[in-house]
Amino acid sequence: MTLFIGLMSGTSADGMDAALVEFRDGSAPKLRHACGISYPAAFAQQLRQAAVAPQLPAAQVMQLDRRIAEISVEAINQLLQQSNTPATAVSAIGSHGHTLRHIANDQQLSGSSWQIGDPGWIAEHSGISCIADFRRRDIAAGGQGAPLVPAFHQACLGNSSRPRMVLNIGGIANLTVLGERLLGFDCGPGNALMDEWCQQHWQQNYDAEGRYAACGQVQPALLQQWQQLSAIQDYLQQPPPKSTGRELFNLQLLGDLPACPAEDIQASLAQFSCDCIADAVQQHGHADGEILLCGGGIHNRDLVQRLQQALPAHQLLSTASAGIDPDWMEAMAFAWLAYRTLNGLNGNAPAVTGARGERILGGIYPA
Repeated sequence: MTLFIGLMSGTSADGMDAALVEFRDGSAPKLRHACGISYPAAFAQQLRQAAVAPQLPAAQVMQLDRRIAEISVEAINQLLQQSNTPATAVSAIGSHGHTLRHIANDQQLSGSSWQIGDPGWIAEHSGISCIADFRRRDIAAGGQGAPLVPAFHQACLGNSSRPRMVLNIGGIANLTVLGERLLGFDCGPGNALMDEWCQQHWQQNYDAEGRYAACGQVQPALLQQWQQLSAIQDYLQQPPPKSTGRELFNLQLLGDLPACPAEDIQASLAQFSCDCIADAVQQHGHADGEILLCGGGIHNRDLVQRLQQALPAHQLLSTASAGIDPDWMEAMAFAWLAYRTLNGLNGNAPAVTGARGERILGGIYPA
């Protein structure tokens, strides 16, 4: 039996998730304990602005890089204390870091993905070896470096006798189609646009349970306008493998919004997220069966109801029904990736990322 810690800071930029995961030969990974640290409001705002800023001063990046590492160590210490686990019992930490940029298709860069959160600092101040920078080796092998979690979905949830998909609704939504041929890709804005609108108009990080959206009226003309934006249309029509980030899905790209109730804009953004996801399922997913939900969006009742209405042939369930807490799925996945790296096993799924083959991912920073 071995223990690994997974750390995840998602595109919503609301906090750091930490998961302590147990691995036994022949058994599925088991969540021992998990915790989360919310980012201070000013720091969260810095991260959100950095994600869409056209330029980033080096000093600002260095400051954010160190602060993410410091918060990572805080999360690790809290996790170990709450679970009564000594640092010496943990084999390694798998740190996703926080994404500043993810540009999958760029002629000059040939694809690039940039995560901050100094792994050397994490190893030094936690006393545990840290494995990080999981995406760039896949990119070097011709892949997009994302999404990485579908390989974990396949390992833990791919044994169903029914058609099964996994839908992670984070800042960006991504869909995993499980089966003989694994498929996984980013399929739309998820919570990102709704969260951004909430932060601007109600000074709240997100729309709790989708209450604002549920009070609004969808504006069909707005939906059509957004769907016809060339950058968004090109991405949504592109076949997998594909991945994206806040560079594409942000309110600034949507252009000027009409003078109507803020709840109507929120309802329209919720419907836009729903339509992007439903279209991806209908184009590339199973015709029926289970869709297991995870990520923060599972708590948005309005969005889940919209999805169920759009996908009546599918049964929408929490990943908890298959034994994995939906709030800690991604943190667990990066513990799993660290386990794979330390044991000399590939972490990518070439069918998902488009890489030329399986690769051992990440760099190891010894304690």
